[in-house]
Amino acid sequence: MLRKRIVGALAVLTTVAAGLSACSPASEPSSGEQVLRYAPAMFPVSLDTHKFAGEEAVQTAIQQIMEPLVRVDDGKIVPVLATSWENPDPTTWVFKLRTGAKFSDGTPFAAKDVVASYERHKKLDGPLVPLYATVTSFAATDDQTVTVKTSKPLGTLLSSLTLLFIGPADKINADGFFNKPIGTGPFQVTSFQPDEKLELAANSSYWDGAPQLSKLEFVNIPEVAGRITALENGEVDVLTQIPPDQVGSVKSSDGISYSTTPSWTYYFDWFNSNRKPFDDKRVRQAMWHALNLENTVKDLFGDLATPAQAPLAQGVIGAPKLTPYTYDPAKAKQLLTEAGYPNGFSTSMQWPLEGGPNIRALAQAMISDWAKIGVTVKPLEKERAQWLEDFGKLNWDMNLQTNVTGTGDADYTLARLYVCTAKRNGYCNPALDNLLLQARSSVDQAERPKLYQEAGQILWSDAVGIFPADLASNSAVRSRVQNFLMPPSGRPLFTKVTVSGS
Repeated sequence: MLRKRIVGALAVLTTVAAGLSACSPASEPSSGEQVLRYAPAMFPVSLDTHKFAGEEAVQTAIQQIMEPLVRVDDGKIVPVLATSWENPDPTTWVFKLRTGAKFSDGTPFAAKDVVASYERHKKLDGPLVPLYATVTSFAATDDQTVTVKTSKPLGTLLSSLTLLFIGPADKINADGFFNKPIGTGPFQVTSFQPDEKLELAANSSYWDGAPQLSKLEFVNIPEVAGRITALENGEVDVLTQIPPDQVGSVKSSDGISYSTTPSWTYYFDWFNSNRKPFDDKRVRQAMWHALNLENTVKDLFGDLATPAQAPLAQGVIGAPKLTPYTYDPAKAKQLLTEAGYPNGFSTSMQWPLEGGPNIRALAQAMISDWAKIGVTVKPLEKERAQWLEDFGKLNWDMNLQTNVTGTGDADYTLARLYVCTAKRNGYCNPALDNLLLQARSSVDQAERPKLYQEAGQILWSDAVGIFPADLASNSAVRSRVQNFLMPPSGRPLFTKVTVSGS
């Protein structure tokens, strides 16, 4: 036993040493410099934000360097590189751009840069391109104005643009640009080594005031234990996405502040409605009523999750608020009997390995509850590559995973995943399509939540899937770090962060 403990300790120390190889004395701060080291749970394999537009790790890194026209702050769209916008008619958007903003190489920011970034993103045909499906033109009216035309009203344009990061038009298409990209953001790249380290320096000419951090370093430490040890030893300053079973050790560490914040991330378990018995909504409803989710969520996640009230997380723009299903095994058995399964049935559930906090334990708790109503569920934990392949081919009965509403707008989740043409889980409802497409088209931001409330209720009542929990974000920072905030997107911005002492 002692030998195992020693070997385990050596493994942790080796992991830390490997992950922090770049934290040598050569990179230590000189007098007066403020240097912050961040060890994210996922490290960016690239900085090409247009090619990997949906990747959280890429977005977190690139937003320190490049900026969008707008972003979501406290549930509202706020200006960034656009200072104002208007709809002169239902299919036209006009954006007035920020004057005086410059790229970190000194080049003035202008409308042509916005257009070039949009066109590159569209050409690469990444996962977010469908959000712009009704855009017919994206043009520079003059140096400080961008005009967007759509074939039909597009009320989600603003939220989609929060993930379109802007680079200089004359450089953005050059080979190797994204090895060391240039932006208008608060930091500039000094070095990037994929899967190892990203080194940033303050952009002294940043339009909103240079950050007080002299340097910002993203350090890759793959193992959770290694990241926590590095935080405790002062080798890194900030951690995020700490697993629930590790929270206790972090909270009890001296000189470390731990906090949680709401997020746009949630768990869901989809039914494949193409397959029996899940083509019958009574079966789907029965499966939900069989789950004691309130107790399960509390036991597994503590303050890192709350029972879901919609098919997406609360806090997202337009998220409905619905009544959770009651835990009622008797009702579940009654529904199964009505659907022709009085003795239950056998099925399976897949999930990706390490696909979310405590995902295996959540799956096991659900499977245990289902056994009590006579439903036998075969657990299928899969390597991510195999899971992705089977998921895309609908080669599954039930599918458990986490998801994040990347733009902070309900359309990103609801209309992207649940319209009939999406073909994600075998469910198709023309009435739902109508509501979701109305919400997408409406430029009346007061009308859209009402439509999502109706649409959400349909998905909820039809039990297209089971939505166990909304997940909170968590973070831990050393006491020398001030002004660090974790937004609901899970993508922290370090512009206003400062550090003091060693």
